[in-house]
Amino acid sequence: METGSDERCYICKECGKSFGNKSLFRIHTRIHSEDERFSCKECEKRFSRISHLKLHMMTHTGEKPFPCKECNKSFSRISHLKLHMMTHTGEKPFSCKECKKSYGQISHLNVHMITHTGEKPFSCKECKKKFIQISDLKRHMRTHTGEKPFPCKECNKSFSRIFNLKTHMRTHTGEMPFSCNECDTSFRHAASLKTHLIIHTGDKPFSCQECDSSFSCRSSLQTHMRTHKTFSSQKMREKSDGLHTILMK
Repeated sequence: METGSDERCYICKECGKSFGNKSLFRIHTRIHSEDERFSCKECEKRFSRISHLKLHMMTHTGEKPFPCKECNKSFSRISHLKLHMMTHTGEKPFSCKECKKSYGQISHLNVHMITHTGEKPFSCKECKKKFIQISDLKRHMRTHTGEKPFPCKECNKSFSRIFNLKTHMRTHTGEMPFSCNECDTSFRHAASLKTHLIIHTGDKPFSCQECDSSFSCRSSLQTHMRTHKTFSSQKMREKSDGLHTILMK
């Protein structure tokens, strides 16, 4: 389609996008016509561009031609490498207008913005829970299906989350990445380190609601609470025995 100017302009009738290049216009129209002429020989996926097929093929070959110069990681796409480089440079070009938080990816900013609106657009069909991200919903669905797609290669255990698998692998490798700065003790879990640090700080964040006692760990508080239950049960028995004696007179 030609405009009134000297410049040729090709406009898509389906979405209104315009192109100054005829070949780009033809490639774009395949999106609407479902022209997916480039097929993957390894699986059933089809693509409208040969470049998309080439990128897809790397998922089968495992090829990662874009290495990071700062660390040993490599990537299948240059765009993924650019995003990764921000972890080294600390660059966070996407800022929230509601608060001062910034992000390295626009998708992360979009997710963050929902915390201001309170929107939870992804609902579970099995229960009433709602989620901010589709990934959170998918993870939640495993509680209903019982699916555990992350198996341990060292033993027969499987996990519903990759995080839980990574944590479990430390039992095989012996890795203890969480170290105390006050002494030489190391831990497999961040929570274990936090509990340990109370030894050095003397902090007692777990308080009894029945008396003024405080404790450094939750288990100690739970043990202490039994003394109140025992005392309460004993008083109830004493009252019951006293009432029984009065009635018998």
